[in-house]
Amino acid sequence: LHPAHHYRIHLWDAKKPELALKSSAMGGMAAPAIAHMWHMPGHIYSKLHRYHDAVYQQEASARVDHGHMMKDRVLPDQIHNFAHNNEWCIRNMISIGRAHDAESLARNMLSMPRHPKYNHIGKSGSFKYGRQRLLEVLQAFELEDRIIALSGTTWMEDTGDKEEDLLRDRAIGSAFATLGKTAEAASVRDRIQKQLDGDKQKQQEAMAEAEKKAREAKSDDKAIEKDRKDAEGKFTADLKRFEKTLQEIDGRTAVHAGDFAGGLDLLTKAEISSDTLALLMLKSGKTEEAIKKAAENSSNNPGEILSLATQVEILYTAGKKEEAKAAFEELRKLSSTIDLDVPPIARLAPAAAELGFAADWRVAREVPVDLGARPQLDALGPFRWSPLSAPEWTLADVDEKPRSLSDYRGRPVVVVFYLGYGCLHCAEQLQAMAKKFDGFKQAGLDVVAISTDKQINLKRAYENFEGGFPFPLVADPEMQIFREYRCYDDFEKAALHGTFLVDANGLVRWQDISYEPFMDVDFLLKESVRLLTMIPAVKTPVSGTGEAE
Repeated sequence: LHPAHHYRIHLWDAKKPELALKSSAMGGMAAPAIAHMWHMPGHIYSKLHRYHDAVYQQEASARVDHGHMMKDRVLPDQIHNFAHNNEWCIRNMISIGRAHDAESLARNMLSMPRHPKYNHIGKSGSFKYGRQRLLEVLQAFELEDRIIALSGTTWMEDTGDKEEDLLRDRAIGSAFATLGKTAEAASVRDRIQKQLDGDKQKQQEAMAEAEKKAREAKSDDKAIEKDRKDAEGKFTADLKRFEKTLQEIDGRTAVHAGDFAGGLDLLTKAEISSDTLALLMLKSGKTEEAIKKAAENSSNNPGEILSLATQVEILYTAGKKEEAKAAFEELRKLSSTIDLDVPPIARLAPAAAELGFAADWRVAREVPVDLGARPQLDALGPFRWSPLSAPEWTLADVDEKPRSLSDYRGRPVVVVFYLGYGCLHCAEQLQAMAKKFDGFKQAGLDVVAISTDKQINLKRAYENFEGGFPFPLVADPEMQIFREYRCYDDFEKAALHGTFLVDANGLVRWQDISYEPFMDVDFLLKESVRLLTMIPAVKTPVSGTGEAE
């Protein structure tokens, strides 16, 4: 065992992944406390379509990171590669049918604290990936009712990112249409149509403006046309996304109304999943085309259970029982972690019964012989990240009255650590918090600030603020509480700035620790409200197996 296996995996990853199998078997155990050592073998197994093995590696990586973050109180997206590992793990869980665990992990990612530097919609972090993968899981396993339940909630709030918000609207509009909620689907469709029309108008205006400027510059006709095309092209991608969204909503509306041929045409243009298109071909009476399409999908997606399940369903429905049974046997080889209660799998129950399989037709997986030692996953860390309890404290305020964190139990509180009376940046932060204090109160949030000052300077700071601070200041001159909250640099032997959101149960839901104070008070308020409304619904995997209960 040696960390050099990590390097060998990188060498062969994009060239000949099969040559990195030996290193992949030993990579994680070569440095088991380093998440990335578990992650990289997942690259190899994914490229070889060994998705069960890839998920083990990626789940191991996630668990090591979760354990590290929770032990050392590190904000999730401060860790390199963390979000990428977890989002890929979710994609591979979809491939092997772990629908509920995939949804749980996606919700966990989405519920993690956002940060304007580390984790936001414009960065490939937990928030963006979690939102994308949650929709992907629910759509893949046809859980339209859950998509609709997310509509209008914090889980699917507006982000201000045009593309991401359209992905959400497409999923919600399509879910309404699939379930026959035509009025709701039409409402979503109308909103998207207005956006499309607005962008088309902007496109025409941009082209006209480009032509005007070109003519004023006395450009020739060729240059004028180029400028018009360039202006037109800036809108092309957005317009295409809008059009495909409308096609999907219209196509699913047509299918629910029984117009399978019309729906198939629209949904083909919308470029939805090939498995769904194959099923629609069958419903449209194009049986042979459906069988061919399903076979192609299975061939193009080896090791992926949804394509195989679709092939079984199509062959069985078409009356080709022997072929259906053969495909079912192939599906069973991959079935150890499949959730049987999701629609694409539940629909196979009649086929399973007629073809001679048990109601629970899953079989234990034969573990490949080329795998290395694999510890129980629970030994590496928890499946999901969860917030930790805030360290308790009792400190004196400006009137030498003791105040404690426990005083706030039952209601959330923002706790600010600042570097005392002489810190000008700290004063700016406290003043910014004071100006927004009414907003925090309206949101049900208290505020308290902990200073490195001794009592005399604490009182001086309080009195110097015009009208007094609207929230209490308390003193920690020995910086013991600073240390417990990790707002202390042991190397420099100096206190650090810290801002924490502690919820009603005493759990730290958000934090920022830095050499400078956190000044984006509006973000802090908005994120606090978001986090306090999110209580993820989860399902715990069986201890150490990664398989759902």
